Amino acid sequence: MTESALSLASDFPTPSREHWLAAVDKALKGAPFDKKLVTHLYEGIAVQPLYTRQDWPGEDDPSGLPGLAPYTRGAVAAGAGPQGWAICTEHDAADPQAANQAILTDLLRGATALRLRLDKAARAGLDGDDIRAGGLAGQDGVMVYSIDDLDTALKGVLLDLAPVALDAGAQVLPAAAMLAALWRSRSIEPDQARGAFNADPLATLAETGSLPVSLDRSLARMAELAAWTAEHWPHVTAVGVDTSATYDAGATETQDLAAALATGLAYLRSLVAGGLGLDDACRQISFTFSVGCDQFLSIAKLRAARLLWARVAEVCGATPPARAMRIHARTARRMLSRRDPWVNMLRTTVAGFAAGLGGANSVAVVPFDALLGPSDDFARRIARNTQILLQEESSLSKVADPAGGSWYVETLTRQLAEAAWTLFQDIEGRGGMAAVLLDGWWAVQLARSWAARETNIAKRKDALTGINEFPNILEQAVARPGPDIDTLRRQASVRLAPARAEVAVFGCATMDDLVEAAEQGVSVGRMAAGLADGSGLSIVPLPRHRHAESFEGLRDAADAHKAATGAWPVVFLANLGRVAQHTARATYAKNFFEAGGIQALGNDGFQDAEGCVRAFADSGARIAVLCGTDAQYEALAEPFARALKAAGVRTLFLAGAPGDKRDGYAAAGVDSFIAVGCDVLAILRSTLADLGVAL
Repeated sequence: MTESALSLASDFPTPSREHWLAAVDKALKGAPFDKKLVTHLYEGIAVQPLYTRQDWPGEDDPSGLPGLAPYTRGAVAAGAGPQGWAICTEHDAADPQAANQAILTDLLRGATALRLRLDKAARAGLDGDDIRAGGLAGQDGVMVYSIDDLDTALKGVLLDLAPVALDAGAQVLPAAAMLAALWRSRSIEPDQARGAFNADPLATLAETGSLPVSLDRSLARMAELAAWTAEHWPHVTAVGVDTSATYDAGATETQDLAAALATGLAYLRSLVAGGLGLDDACRQISFTFSVGCDQFLSIAKLRAARLLWARVAEVCGATPPARAMRIHARTARRMLSRRDPWVNMLRTTVAGFAAGLGGANSVAVVPFDALLGPSDDFARRIARNTQILLQEESSLSKVADPAGGSWYVETLTRQLAEAAWTLFQDIEGRGGMAAVLLDGWWAVQLARSWAARETNIAKRKDALTGINEFPNILEQAVARPGPDIDTLRRQASVRLAPARAEVAVFGCATMDDLVEAAEQGVSVGRMAAGLADGSGLSIVPLPRHRHAESFEGLRDAADAHKAATGAWPVVFLANLGRVAQHTARATYAKNFFEAGGIQALGNDGFQDAEGCVRAFADSGARIAVLCGTDAQYEALAEPFARALKAAGVRTLFLAGAPGDKRDGYAAAGVDSFIAVGCDVLAILRSTLADLGVAL
């Protein structure tokens, strides 16, 4: 028996791009190619419907190989490796004991790293019982004010196995001192400790609008921390570049990348000026990126980030091994919604998928209920298991750079890198990241980007499931009650009292001094006071936006109206003819108005205007929308409109584009038209105002 090679492709002619374009033109039936099939990103990049070898820049592979410069395809030759990327869980529960329970549960059930965020009081340099900490204590973080509090939060955690990253804002030195003191108290050897202190003064300035000391002093202290860390803790990084403040202010992916580059370069210069060698300085910096649920764009973003940073480090003179970027990816908060929060599970799954494929070293999936209060155990379990499923069941970590070689992903990676590099050069030409933050230029750029996105959301060009598309006005609210902050503050005061009595005065000249103070129980507030020098800096912080915020604001107003009056504002669907005839437009109208909290009152349709008028009168509504086919509108829209207006309809809408019938419909009483491309948000706002809803 002989074997012959099976070749199916040889039996068919090889199609050319011209053949494909001809087939596309036939399918489009005269519609413009660029309008129907080309997608324009906020980055100014036009995404084509098809990518081929023609889009590849030459015969060579510009992305190289995983583990080799320029590291586009990852910093490790084997990709994520047998263990996959680090599954990181981020913790911000106010009560240190509650945080500890969540941490242990996560670590016992699949997490491999953790990130601890100190509360607003600690990040502001205040102890929780300080009179100035009212409104800050227990907010957006764990109430950790001393080494004992940190010990409580990390009780039972094997610190030689689980990397611990800190998020302490301006108080990174006291926080780092507490963690180092805790490592020492638990006899963790220097080469056993794993973690990140995450000194990031520019991010702190962008997020909060203030620093306790001048920017120059903040950068100098960051450099001192990095030098001390490099000397004492070989597997710990001191400096973090977290662009969350920029991303949450409305940045495009290009702007996010440019901000990371400019910030990283500013820090690199400070570390070298502080005495570190260039390679050591590079190794002291880690990056945190927010990742959205645009799958391919997010994959390309992380690949482009490594390519760009490798180029920056190369130009500065770093050796190839030191040019590899370390990335922690977090599913973006700005894409999360408070309404229909269950959809957040899908958003974060796609974002986590993209982060893994994009080659992040560690990934944190934000729980779906993160905007509603302290996440419960169920939400944390789903977030944690999302990553476990992606790694162990979907096998995403088994292949190095699985998106590599895709004509689309490679092209998009290159386009993002080129656009970000141009913007990075612009920032540098303006004096660097600090300069554009201080003079307000960066805030203006982000505001423009956010305005463009907000316009598309308002018009539903950017669809948000459960928000501006397919809202569920009858959904049951998800409640996440917060802790008793007053009780937690009193408990914190009792914990801090002994150290305050024993240590009256202390010096904070060096990190070693701070570690010694932390070992004695000196609090964050006391250390912060000792570090302050009166040279603080204040600017207007960057705003924080979410994609769903405008529509959710309307829903909140409608809910308040319901609470005050006993009923939602309503719209009557004046459905024409049979169900099959009006369903499409009625569904469109229902989604349209309920996105703003206006309940749509449906029915099976009407054959005559008299029946429609009677049903409208019985509904108690004051506005109505005609729903039917274009053919029905030609015959019925005008008589129905005249009858409904005569019956007292205050505002009458017609679902669909009127075309050349607009004047006739308007003369009959139609006040407005709702169709694809209209400003949904503006129409909903004006309608709610007409219905007496306070906005």
